[in-house]
Parts: sequence; C-alpha cells; structure tokens
Amino acid sequence: MSERWETTEEIAAANRRFAAAIPGWGAPAAYGIARLNRDRVDFARINIGDHPLPTLVLATVCGHRAESASYQLDVTDLGRAIELPTPAEACTAYDHPNLAAWRWLHAGLGEGGTALAVFVGDLSEPCDDRHAEALRELALAGRAADPKGMAG
Repeated sequence: MSERWETTEEIAAANRRFAAAIPGWGAPAAYGIARLNRDRVDFARINIGDHPLPTLVLATVCGHRAESASYQLDVTDLGRAIELPTPAEACTAYDHPNLAAWRWLHAGLGEGGTALAVFVGDLSEPCDDRHAEALRELALAGRAADPKGMAG
C-alpha cells in the first residue's frame, strides 16, 4: 500500500475529495452493507449518521448520489470498495469497523455471490426500495434501543 492517511485531517481531506467527485451528493441518514440470500437480506454492518468515508466509498463504487436506494455488488465491486479506503487504516484514531465487515463479507461471498450496498436518505420517510426499507426499519429499531445508534 503506497498511500497512507495517518491523521484524521488526511481522512477528512479524502472525504472531501470523494464527496466532490459525486455530483449532487447527499449524505444518507443510514447506510449498510449486506449479503443477499434469495429473498432475505442479512446486514453485515449498519451505520446511522456517521462514518462518512465508507458511505462515500460505497457511493463511489455504486454510482449513488442521494436519497434511498440499494445496489448489487459482485465480488469485484466489493473488492474495490475495500481497496479504496484501505489507506485510512494507517490512522489509529479510528477502529475501521466497516472495512472489517466488508472484508468478512467479501471472504464469504465466493464466486457469483452478491452483496448489497444500501442507503437510506431520510429515516422518517418510508422507502420504495425494499432493501432500503429493511435497513430503515433496522436503523429505527436500533436507534430506539440504543440512543447512540448501531454504528458503534
């Protein structure tokens, strides 16, 4: 790995670069990554209103801009999502739980497996996208049970 973001300021600068490269970017209220198992979605990681770098990376890989939506990721897409923020691991001020979850999911996908990147624009509005609505419901339940949310 040649590039390293060792400080929170370097990560903030990376956030700004990623956001500037996404026309019409609107940060989601919640986002997550999941494994698609037939009709069921198993979320490996949910974030509510925090961890901007991972959401920007997922949006970059998926082409997401704003609102609520879900996107299928194949093994290659998920590998790219893991590779893009890897320089941030040099910053020990953060634990990088999203990268850990993404790597775990990537290892279990196998050839032909499908993951989902899911974004919820506004937790107070139901989503037309069924995967985004599932995430919205989980986020609302998590927020009710834990005032800090599920982002941990």
